Amino acid sequence: MQQTWVGATAKQIARAVRRGDTSATQVVADHLDHLSAADSALTAFRVVRGGEAIVEAEKVDELDDLAGLPLAGVPVAVKENTAVAGLPTWNGSAAARGPVAEDDHEVVRRLRGAGAVVIGVTRMPELGLWAMTDDESGTTRNPWRTDRTPGGSSGGAAAAVAAGLVPFAHANDGLGSIRIPAACCGLVGIKPGRGVVPSGIGADDWYGMAEHGILATTVADAAVGLAVLAGRRPEKLVEPRRLKVAVSLRSPVLGVRLDKPNREAVAVASRLLVAAGHNAVAAEPVYPPALGMRGLATWFAAACRDAEVAGLERASLQPRSRRHITLGAWALRRGYVREADRETWRERSIDFFTDHGVDLMLTPALAGPPPRAEGWSRRSWRANITTSIRYAPYAAPWNVAGLPALVVPVGLRPDGLPLTVQLVGPPGSELLLLAVAGQFEIGAPWQRHAPTWPRVGQPTGGATIE
Repeated sequence: MQQTWVGATAKQIARAVRRGDTSATQVVADHLDHLSAADSALTAFRVVRGGEAIVEAEKVDELDDLAGLPLAGVPVAVKENTAVAGLPTWNGSAAARGPVAEDDHEVVRRLRGAGAVVIGVTRMPELGLWAMTDDESGTTRNPWRTDRTPGGSSGGAAAAVAAGLVPFAHANDGLGSIRIPAACCGLVGIKPGRGVVPSGIGADDWYGMAEHGILATTVADAAVGLAVLAGRRPEKLVEPRRLKVAVSLRSPVLGVRLDKPNREAVAVASRLLVAAGHNAVAAEPVYPPALGMRGLATWFAAACRDAEVAGLERASLQPRSRRHITLGAWALRRGYVREADRETWRERSIDFFTDHGVDLMLTPALAGPPPRAEGWSRRSWRANITTSIRYAPYAAPWNVAGLPALVVPVGLRPDGLPLTVQLVGPPGSELLLLAVAGQFEIGAPWQRHAPTWPRVGQPTGGATIE
């Protein structure tokens, strides 16, 4: 049987292409074959660039020198709210779709400049507002259990990576949109801190809260992907010195209870920290009540600003989005969205590390299991917002603060779904977060793809092939 590159890591693929052991064209063809057979069960992709991706791969193969390309021939997916030249920027639904982009977004340009081949754009909920991914054209499903959501808003990207449709994927994160899908699908997902990667997401980066990042099956792939997005030369991760890590279980949202499996995930991660030579100590950040209210107001207002700047017809949007936008206009009129509030929380968050003498913080990634994949775009605004907040409350504070944060797998729930934890650090700690996650990977290796994936032989479908 002929070898397929489906299931290989991004680093393995790039190394093989640089050495001449395989071609970018062959790698991309393998992944397109797998995608065409598998995505009908997942609906991870909005559009697949079939022929265009092959042509792009052939251009990589024609280069005389591949030595300086850390992602030579690596198939990559781009989230659909990020411009890819020649494609509309969908933003989660036909009603929110923008015009065909003339140029790549800067992060896409950097991926291509590193030798990656864009094979398509992945699905997200309308305007990136929700922690579940679907619209009127399809429901994106979790490869670990297809009756469950892969999360949101980078749900399509996470489903694609967890099923081996791509080795890793671009994603972005305004209130948890990388880390929530990473947690649902058992991936490494990193949101860098403010200013590390060019943003340019929506009208104004959700008031500076949104960042581009990476979803991957290994820490090494996440590290090289982040380096490329940041315009840096990939560095080898260095084993960290002995660290003091705060362990926090407190929910940022009053009244949200942590379930037993996610509580156990933090206990497992704490033991991994100690086994790696670090000191894990209990320390809880204080989440002021105003943080939640101001955070909600900013979430609403971000939707309103995106819709206004894009010139969207509100009547054509989903009812849940219209309600969100209406609340955003109200919050803006009342003056509830203030940079001073966000800056105050950022300062308090940074002070947490210095006041407690800790280097990083460990928290749960989720409070409960991924919800069912059941057409959330047709359900009420109240159902969407309460479900999103109740199962995934731990990510948003660190967007408001602009701090780097990472999700890493640590095991499985009793129902077979992944268990993960979140690591948060002060400004500039991206490489440290990745290094600690790498120690987790060595101490307790995880299953890189969902059971029975990658697999072939399923009916073709699930996305528009161009």
